[in-house]
Amino acid sequence: MLFKRFDSLTLFLICLCLVFLHSSCQDRLESQQIVYSNNFGQLDLRNFENGRLFIFQGDTLLGFYNNEEVSVTIPDLPGHNVLKIEVDLWIHDSWDGNPDDGVNGPDFWFMKIDEEEVLRTTFSNTPCMPTFCLRQSYPQDYFRQNDPKSGAVQTNLPGLCLFGAFQNYTTRYRISRMVSHNTGSVKITLGDELLQTNSPDPICDESWSVGKIEVTTMVVI
Repeated sequence: MLFKRFDSLTLFLICLCLVFLHSSCQDRLESQQIVYSNNFGQLDLRNFENGRLFIFQGDTLLGFYNNEEVSVTIPDLPGHNVLKIEVDLWIHDSWDGNPDDGVNGPDFWFMKIDEEEVLRTTFSNTPCMPTFCLRQSYPQDYFRQNDPKSGAVQTNLPGLCLFGAFQNYTTRYRISRMVSHNTGSVKITLGDELLQTNSPDPICDESWSVGKIEVTTMVVI
């Protein structure tokens, strides 16, 4: 193999050319359009499977769920090649995050786009002490060790059921994912796999709900 030694000027020029080529190949957003936005204030459950609503802290939410899936199908999408999905997720009560002990966790939450899983993560609502801390994976996919409530947009809400009398046991997240997509409809599925084998009332022990779903179509070239 023949190796060639370059002087500093030549190396600089090579690096400059590589930077130029990289920047010239960046994707460009040509258009975007919000095609679906539902905060459930109008009690709109059209095209939902397993959809139900309830009131929490004055907000109408989709939920609440424990070891279930809920999905919505959005038809008649305009031409696009990328979708952005945004979900306001509310995590209620005693989620334990990552522990893989077969009793308390891991406590998974996931999102699917047209049956393809695009997010699988865990959440923890437990207090984090120097000697004991049940960590979560979010805002990354499982398995990451982040502190409880990492990436949250609101943490000072009371629990829904088991910890309904205590503040800081409902945590709100704003989750966003962008996926390649070009068909005329999309099915969004949200779900969980929760473990609380020592609880007599699992849905009171851990649950989740959704405050908003928004879908944006994009054309990226």
